[in-house]
Amino acid sequence: MLSLYDKGAFAPCPSPFNMAAHVLAHADALPDKIALAVVGLSGAERWSYARMKAAVLGTATGLLELGLTPGDIVLMRLGNTVEFPIAYLGAIAAGLVPVPTSSQLTEREVAKIIADLKPRAVFRGTGIACPEADGVEMIDEARLAGFRDLPPAAYHMGDPDRMGYIVYTSGTSGNARAVAHAHRAIWARQMMHTGWYGLTGEDRLMHAGAFNWTYTLGTGLMDPWSVGATALIPEAGVAPEALPLLLKRHEATIFAAAPGVYRKIMSHHEKIDLPKLRHGLTAGEKVSDHIRDDWRKHAGTELYEAFGMSECSTFISGSPARPSKPGCLGAPQEGRRVALVSDEGEPVPLGQAGIIAISKRDLGLMIGYLNAPEETQARMRGEWFLTGDLGTMDEDGQIAYSGRADDMMNAGGYRVSPLEVEAALAGIPGITEIGVTDVEVKEDARLIWAFYTGPERLDEKELLKIAGERLARYKQPRGFLHVAEMPRNPNGKLKRRDLGPLWKSAQEGAA
Repeated sequence: MLSLYDKGAFAPCPSPFNMAAHVLAHADALPDKIALAVVGLSGAERWSYARMKAAVLGTATGLLELGLTPGDIVLMRLGNTVEFPIAYLGAIAAGLVPVPTSSQLTEREVAKIIADLKPRAVFRGTGIACPEADGVEMIDEARLAGFRDLPPAAYHMGDPDRMGYIVYTSGTSGNARAVAHAHRAIWARQMMHTGWYGLTGEDRLMHAGAFNWTYTLGTGLMDPWSVGATALIPEAGVAPEALPLLLKRHEATIFAAAPGVYRKIMSHHEKIDLPKLRHGLTAGEKVSDHIRDDWRKHAGTELYEAFGMSECSTFISGSPARPSKPGCLGAPQEGRRVALVSDEGEPVPLGQAGIIAISKRDLGLMIGYLNAPEETQARMRGEWFLTGDLGTMDEDGQIAYSGRADDMMNAGGYRVSPLEVEAALAGIPGITEIGVTDVEVKEDARLIWAFYTGPERLDEKELLKIAGERLARYKQPRGFLHVAEMPRNPNGKLKRRDLGPLWKSAQEGAA
């Protein structure tokens, strides 16, 4: 038998369609229900469904009155505030194409994005890095907030396959890639509601991430709202060790976070009393059995893991209805067509390692990499989109993760291309060559580290300063190691996987 899972196609997306209209479809029936609570140790800021819908559609009106038209791209440079999801949905409601980005990006990185996208406007938060650009409308947070009370715009309805939003992802080419998604992507996320979350309209889902993280936008906000549930988001500055108190105080029934957040919580609490919590969700990086077992001991609930990527969100997961087997990510969600394939795109036999791939027909799959058709096509083999990650499938469709087929790094839940980091750090005086990889600094914790050759060892503080000026925090190496030479294969290609042992040897020598 082949490593192919197909339990039937998902229901087609309605047409005409608008993603924001789908997300807020329950607002009229639940006007007084709390859609969002931004929770902190001293209180909470609450938004009802009626208030949220009014703010979103008022924002849509304000953007259209500025002269923006459906199809225009708007870059989001906002901080960790409620303005982020309001502006995001307001843009989509108006038919604009928002591009959420991390507030950690540097001015240099943002300049490259602006040159790539040529946006009509930028939503700009105070203190968030963003260069001025000719012909680009800069809209600050105060102006955006003023749009909320305007009369509501009508949803811009249209073909569900038209572009709805863009997200950036680090690519194996070394350049961050613009991933264009259709409005229909939100429709496809319904497969995650039962295939991962176990989500209902009665849930109170807390996500530990910031508003401006795409994991938070989808799992923490868009999905709960689309079923009429309540979203709980910690206010900026809340430390991980305070999350159990907020989970209990606000009666969260589902908790979502990256594996590292669970680890930090447990390092501060031997026992976690959460009587309303049904289970936890985790994604962003592979969760270890150690973290999963420890959470069960500390909190008494299960953790359900999901696998996905910016190009298709999550499509393999464990869930309350179908838990993952030990050592497995889980199974493809019902409605997905997933296979483990060879380099040629042919499904491999069950139990044999192959590249995790999803059908090009999946409603959640990206339209493509913006302005990069050749890069898009390079990821396709026949009917399959290849993720670049390896796994094995058993007879029940459960998939065990076998590692990455490329050198992509994963630190703190962010996938980062080593080529992008190396390119940003190129040209530093005194460095002849640089290579980066992620290293396991302790159990279940990986950090990005840079390795360089040159006539002599350089001041590490100065190198870290340069990295801070050129890269977002999550892309920055946390240390630099001077080496005599780089490990290479017989063809002279850098072997990044052999950099890790160099770091380990240096640590052992220092001890």
